[in-house]
Amino acid sequence: MEEGTLKSPRHPTGTAPAPAPAGAAARCDYGDADPFQWDTREDCEVRQILDRIGDKWSLLVIALLDVSTLRFTELRREIDGISQRMLTVTLRQLERDGLVKRTVHPVVPPRVEYQLTPMGRTLHTTINALVVWTEEHQNQIAAAREEYDRRAATAP
Repeated sequence: MEEGTLKSPRHPTGTAPAPAPAGAAARCDYGDADPFQWDTREDCEVRQILDRIGDKWSLLVIALLDVSTLRFTELRREIDGISQRMLTVTLRQLERDGLVKRTVHPVVPPRVEYQLTPMGRTLHTTINALVVWTEEHQNQIAAAREEYDRRAATAP
């Protein structure tokens, strides 16, 4: 870990933060909720995993596969707006990360099914909490967007 970086789950010992420039305010102590606990560099594994499971297509695939095993065409039909290529890429990445299992049945034409692995199933609670939060706050977010757009339209 480079000098000046903070602790991350992968490197719990970390290093001391870089000294603040002269006259700069000291960094706040965020405790367990420290927003800087994960390295923000692109090569950080935690960031890469969060990028994967947090993208819109992966969330939808994981949510659908949590309900049942599905074929590629069933997934594509259920996910409005996803291209064949994007679904293929998403499924391959989730399979590579150990979250999705791909099963090819030896029939003609070949039948390929996708299901969540046991590790993939552990994401259900987290994803469900995100969906519930979104549903509970969607009206407030819509109102905030309208207010922002109104202010932006009248700003000089």
